[in-house]
Amino acid sequence: MTKQFVFAGFGGQGMLLIGKFVAMACMLDGKHVSWLPSYGPEMRGGTANCSVIVSDDDVGSPIVDAPDVVVAMNGPSLDKFEMSVKPGGTLVINSSIIDRKSVREDVTVVYCDAMGIADQVKNPKGANVAILGAMLAKEPIVGLDKMEEAIKIELGEKKMRFFEGNKAALLAGIEAAK
Repeated sequence: MTKQFVFAGFGGQGMLLIGKFVAMACMLDGKHVSWLPSYGPEMRGGTANCSVIVSDDDVGSPIVDAPDVVVAMNGPSLDKFEMSVKPGGTLVINSSIIDRKSVREDVTVVYCDAMGIADQVKNPKGANVAILGAMLAKEPIVGLDKMEEAIKIELGEKKMRFFEGNKAALLAGIEAAK
C-alpha cells in the first residue's frame, strides 16, 4: 500500500503542520513516510503546500506528481492541484473560502466548511485540523489514536495547551464528512 497526499493553501493556514501530523501518525503506525514542504519566500499569505507519501515499503522519492488525495484550503491551491488527483482519488475542498465546485467527476469530492467547524468547536485557528478530520473520514490512512498521539508530539510541551482544541476540531471534521 502506498498513498500520496498534497496539502495546499496559503502560508499561515497550517497545511504544512497537518502534513506533519499525517506523516508522524503513520510513522507511529509503522509505515514508511516522506514529508516534503514547498512554500514561497513570503511564507504567511504566500502559497504553501507539502507532499506526504505513506507506504508499507521504503519511499524512493518524496516527489508527488499524481496524488491519491489533495486537500485544498484556498482557491489558488484548488486551481493548481485539482487536475492532478488520480482518478478514483479524493479531493477535499475548504468550502469556507472556496466558492466554486470541483470540475472532476472521477474523484470523491468532499466539501468541508473548515472555518465554520473550527468556530463551532471554539477553536478559530483549527480550520486546518477540521479539514484534516474531513480527509480522515474519507481516507482513513491511520487510526484516531495514532493521529492524536502525533498531534501531541508535533505540538510539543510548549504548545500542548492547543491539544484539546485541535482534538475537538479533528473529531468535528470527521463527523461533518460522514
